[in-house]
Amino acid sequence: MMETDTIAAISTPVGEGAISIIRLSGKDSISITNKLFHSKNLMNVDSHTIHYGKIIQPSSSDVVDEVLVSIMRAPKTFTCEDIVEINCHGGLVAVNRMLELVLEQGARLAEPGEFTKRAFLNGRIDLSQAEAVMDIIQSKTDEAMNVALNQLDGKLSKLIKELRQQLIETIAHVEVNIDYPEYDDVEEMSHQMMEDRTAHVLNKIERLLQVANQGKILREGIKTAIIGRPNVGKSSLLNSLAQEDKAIVTDIPGTTRDIIEEYVNVRGIPLHLIDTAGIRETDDIVEKIGVEKSRQILQEADLVLFMLNHNDELTDEDREIFKMLQGMNFIVIVNKQDLEQHLDLDEVKELAGDQSVVEMAIINEEGIDRLEESLANIFFSESVGSTDMTYVSNARHIQLLKEAKQSLMDAREALQLDLPLDMIQIDVTRTWELLGEIIGDTASESLIDQLFSQFCLGK
Repeated sequence: MMETDTIAAISTPVGEGAISIIRLSGKDSISITNKLFHSKNLMNVDSHTIHYGKIIQPSSSDVVDEVLVSIMRAPKTFTCEDIVEINCHGGLVAVNRMLELVLEQGARLAEPGEFTKRAFLNGRIDLSQAEAVMDIIQSKTDEAMNVALNQLDGKLSKLIKELRQQLIETIAHVEVNIDYPEYDDVEEMSHQMMEDRTAHVLNKIERLLQVANQGKILREGIKTAIIGRPNVGKSSLLNSLAQEDKAIVTDIPGTTRDIIEEYVNVRGIPLHLIDTAGIRETDDIVEKIGVEKSRQILQEADLVLFMLNHNDELTDEDREIFKMLQGMNFIVIVNKQDLEQHLDLDEVKELAGDQSVVEMAIINEEGIDRLEESLANIFFSESVGSTDMTYVSNARHIQLLKEAKQSLMDAREALQLDLPLDMIQIDVTRTWELLGEIIGDTASESLIDQLFSQFCLGK
């Protein structure tokens, strides 16, 4: 359902800056702005042009700000409606005064994500492309942004639409055979034909799911806990990967007592690094709380970087940590390789099993490349960010693809049992509907409202 009123919002981050932008969308966008703009009649200007002037307070004729006003007329706009963007000076006072004036002239404050929602409702983009807009805003690495840009460009949408078209043609073929058996010029749908067609779609869905974990990682990052006994270099590792001093580093064990978090980019992979308090028995109440937090984060992490010292013997506490890590993704980092060896590396490798053991000297920036390579080997079976690959990165999309795969597998199982095609068609139709939810063709109104409510205001 298309909206008819005019909405407005601040489209730039709140705070001090050189420029802030007020965006309007709707049939009255230009006329509302024209009431405030002192320079020329905006009703007569060409589309996609920018105009310098001043915003005037209508009640007092006082100058509010110098501005540049961009005019974009429907339908060649993001929302397919008339859009105006008022570029004013940055700062809380200036931009809020500007927004208040626009609202006083008849615009309504936009809901979160309402501009993008209108683009979707007006057919400018589909639902997967709309979600990609938010992914672009939240991207933390170049590769994550490339995945989002591909999705916004319609790469995923195109593939989903092709698969749905193949399914609907199959469904229609079955319907024609059932409803019009007298048509001799329509080839009869056989079980073998149905199996061949569903096999092709199933193969494509499985391919998307194979790289879905990689796409999800690029979108959300890998929650990575750095653990180990006190003073093994956990904070030094975080500082080295972040390339700045985020954590305090001293020779005093127990310096880190709380959790320190930072996003870093490792070969295009976003790591959500969590520097934890050293795990050890302690009587210090504050440090004990930090140790308990470390144990909790350990259970929630996607990846654990377990640090040991090259010049310390393995302790019973270290061996207990190895037991805690069983069944998890982890990398053992042996730090301080530049110092005399007291650590039994053979025992460490035995306890690590098939997990990587990386020797480093963080103080000298040695071993970072080996750590990055081990990380990529755990999570990425193929080249990260391959331009010819369609990634699925959204958890909602992944779940729908899993359900679609299951529906097709149910259909193929029914084919093996030689059940009638009209019964098998039920599962094929369900697959078509599930794929439609990804791009919004069969999504409910409540789902659409929920998705766009998660967007930032002004987008």
